[in-house]
Amino acid sequence: MSTQTARLAEKKLTRKGQETRRRIVAAAAQLMYERGVTEATLEDVRAAAGVSGSQIYHYFADKQALLLAVIEYQTEAVLGIQVSLFADLDSMAGLRRWRDALVEYQRRLQCRGGCPIGSLGSEVAETNPEARLAVASGFLRWESAIRDGLRAMHARGELDGDPDDLALATLAALQGGLLLTQIQREVRPLEAALDSMLDHIEAHTRLDAHP
Repeated sequence: MSTQTARLAEKKLTRKGQETRRRIVAAAAQLMYERGVTEATLEDVRAAAGVSGSQIYHYFADKQALLLAVIEYQTEAVLGIQVSLFADLDSMAGLRRWRDALVEYQRRLQCRGGCPIGSLGSEVAETNPEARLAVASGFLRWESAIRDGLRAMHARGELDGDPDDLALATLAALQGGLLLTQIQREVRPLEAALDSMLDHIEAHTRLDAHP
């Protein structure tokens, strides 16, 4: 089931049905985040969500369908906390604020957990093509938000570099920084990765340019 089809199906549910479905997805997301996709069983999800087995199968045909819903859930969660910052990624000041917010968020988490989207991606990339594509779609949305800001700078004549390549490189630096931050339990890897990438972007800007 595609993400769009799943959203349409959810909209057809009653409010109570929507709440139950979201509770199941949230429980599954937490368990997959903590234990991994394979170790988080449907029975575990049932118990954590406080629902019956028949309720799970009412909303999800199988674990694969639930996994795809979890990927969408985690994508919305990760991007949702950045929405207010995405609108300002068309300036170095906005990019630096975004960087600061990401670092501070990891600091509050005590550098635990890494990137929920990336963690799912590493588990499914070689074994589950459908889930891999769902994760790739989530990353593409993230990349697009960065790219939109850089394209706006480029359109105003403030950025000489290729905004598409710079956006992709920024996301790659972010993901690498998040992984090392998780492993080393300190924010320095994330700071270094993002600072180096933003310094590179700034080196391609024209401070004398005007809209």
